Amino acid sequence: MRIAMADFAELQAPSVGTSAWSSAAAGWARNSVSLLPGLLLVFAIAALSYALRLVPGVANFSTLIIAIALGTAFHNLVGTPDRCRLGITFSLKRLLRIAVALLGLQLTIAQVITVGGPGMLIVVVTLGSTFLFTTWLGARIGVSSKLTQLIAAGTSICGASAVIATNTVTKADDEDVAYAVACVTVFGTLSMFLLPMLPGYLHLQPHAFGLWAGASIHEIAQVVAAAFQNGSASGDFGTIAKLSRVAMLAPVVLTLSFLASSRSRSRSPAAAAASGRVPVPWFVVGFLVLMGFNSFGLISAQAKTWIVILTTALLTVALTAMGLETDFRKLRAKGLKPLLLGAGAWIFISAFSLVLVELVY
Repeated sequence: MRIAMADFAELQAPSVGTSAWSSAAAGWARNSVSLLPGLLLVFAIAALSYALRLVPGVANFSTLIIAIALGTAFHNLVGTPDRCRLGITFSLKRLLRIAVALLGLQLTIAQVITVGGPGMLIVVVTLGSTFLFTTWLGARIGVSSKLTQLIAAGTSICGASAVIATNTVTKADDEDVAYAVACVTVFGTLSMFLLPMLPGYLHLQPHAFGLWAGASIHEIAQVVAAAFQNGSASGDFGTIAKLSRVAMLAPVVLTLSFLASSRSRSRSPAAAAASGRVPVPWFVVGFLVLMGFNSFGLISAQAKTWIVILTTALLTVALTAMGLETDFRKLRAKGLKPLLLGAGAWIFISAFSLVLVELVY
């Protein structure tokens, strides 16, 4: 009888597993509710950035740039409510990594091959040389190593997307990220307007000009805007060259992750022994896997169209969140040296890539 009663009591009482599941579900619900104010604010400002592109003249700027500008203005002029912090952080950390991984679906191995051996060599050598030069110059003029790496990545790879992807490893302050994005935006925009004026003076053929634009201008949208002004041949080749450059984002971030881990291990052997492994930025692995899927035609054209739209939207949301955590007072405290670094990197990548193009074509 006692056994039967015990069995009955056990059936009536919640099991440990059920209790744990209920607690986890309740915790998830609480976290979701706490994220909501921040997500609503971030998505509202991101939506406004899309709407502003309908204004004449504003369409020359990508939604990424408009979003970080609006977010920064809101934070510094209105103020970001404390209850929005969790949602903003979620947008900046989680949604950003998803967006960067999805960028892999905009590339294929065939596109990289189309650039050709000489063209790809120019892209890779220009990227590597620009990164190393920017790192060297930043150390010479006294810019912090983290901000220097962000400006180097944004200039040498793919603008704002590279800055925010690199920061997952660099872990710089939000003000450093905002400053780096501002630098690559300013100088990439200058290239977008200046380079189309030069093919005639430099006697560049359409493919040569497209390669120069793709190898030197910061943002994909800026490359497209500049290269197509010299005709469809320049535009098509410039876009492919730029996408080949974007493909270098994965190995650069993985290399920076390995170097950061090596430095950490050398400073703290005990921590290194405890961790036992190099941290892997899994979103970069996702980037490579999705590029492979795209290369072998595993994603339909219709699906890719929607995924490209989703990727841009997620990046816009992430940069909005970044703007909402950017303080003008901290930016002013950094002075003009990072801006000079961005200018030096811009001049170097423009001149160096042009020399290589002139030598090959």
